[in-house]
Formats: sequence, C-alpha cells, structure tokens
Amino acid sequence: MEIFPIAHIHSAFASKFGVPRQSGLAPSTRATIIFEEEYAVAEAVRGLESFSHIWLVWEFSEAVRNSWSPTVRPPRLGGNTRLGVFATRSPFRPNFLGLSSVKLERVEIDSHGHPILHILGADLMDGTPIYDIKPYLTTTDCHPEANDGFVAMHDKYGVEVVIPDDIAKKIPAADLTSLQEVLSQDPRPAYHNDSQRVYGFIYNQLEVKFQVVGNILTVVSIN
Repeated sequence: MEIFPIAHIHSAFASKFGVPRQSGLAPSTRATIIFEEEYAVAEAVRGLESFSHIWLVWEFSEAVRNSWSPTVRPPRLGGNTRLGVFATRSPFRPNFLGLSSVKLERVEIDSHGHPILHILGADLMDGTPIYDIKPYLTTTDCHPEANDGFVAMHDKYGVEVVIPDDIAKKIPAADLTSLQEVLSQDPRPAYHNDSQRVYGFIYNQLEVKFQVVGNILTVVSIN
C-alpha cells in the first residue's frame, strides 16, 4: 500500500530539537495545517469544526531509515535502557508513523475556498507531512483508567523557566507563553547534565539559547 501526504503542518519548530516530546505538553503552541492541492476541498472538512480535538497521523520525516531495530533507547530513561519499539513512541519505527491528538482551534476557508486548520499543542516539526486527520471522540478515545506503563514512573520531569526582563522584551507577546511551555519541558536529552553548556534552537524564527543548572532553565539570549 502506498500512502501520500494529504497536508503539511506549519509550526514554530524549525528543527527536531525543542519539539515537545508529546502533543499537548505545550498547549499554547500554534500551528496550521495546509492541505495539498488535491485535498484542499472545503467539503472534505465539513462538520470538523464541531469537534474540539483531532487526531493527526503523520510521518517522522527526519527519522526515515532503510532499516529498523526491534528495541530502542527512550531518552526519558537516560538513553541507556532498551525497550521494544512497539512499547515506545520512538520515531525509529518500521513505518515511521506518528500519532498526535491536538486541539482544533478553528477551521478557516480561505479566499480560494481551501480549508486551513488552526491547531494548538502540536508536537510536529515545521513541514511535517500529514497522512490522515480524524476527529477525537471522548466516548471511545479517552480512557481515564488506562495504565501508563513505564512512563508512569518517569513522568515527573520539567524545569522552572527564567527569562530575564531584558530578554523577554525581545519575544513577541504572542510567543512568550508558548515558548515558556516548551522550555518548561526541558528540551535537552535526559542524559545531558552539563550546567556549563549552552543549548539553542529556533522557535518561530527566534534563536533561543539557554542553560540549565539543577532545576532552573535560564534563557541567556534571544536573537
């Protein structure tokens, strides 16, 4: 079976570094879904506006390889513990498919009659191809009693974010909250613990550099 992208996402993340590890962890991050010409038909999204959340099926386009491994090393476990690939959400999978639930802010129909989806909380890099979109249903997709497996023992992570006033002034007001949410998840690999190292990534055309000492992440520059 061959599948083809129906759309691509436009998000604030220019590279893999800095992208939230799961959808919803940075709920204020905004993105848009732009359909390919063949699928840019308003009728194809008729009724979607009545749903608050949607599922995205997409490709780990920056992780495509010619081979796969039955085990992977989840970063949250320190990068040394191996688990079965199907027991993780690692991008290094046989078919490189990702699954994300995101909030649907609104459905826009542009001047050409093409639909554009405005979403919140996506964990996708800019330009990621999307293969399918489905509505999220609370009646079947939500399982409050579910067991989170090994994740439950390693889900207490995050840092306090400090952005000095002189640096915060350089950040557009529309990006400040979402950037703080992204940084609070500590973008570094779990096995990095160098308090002297300066990390950097691009967020919505802002070059963000930061250091982490203990549980405090401090932004040192914005360009």
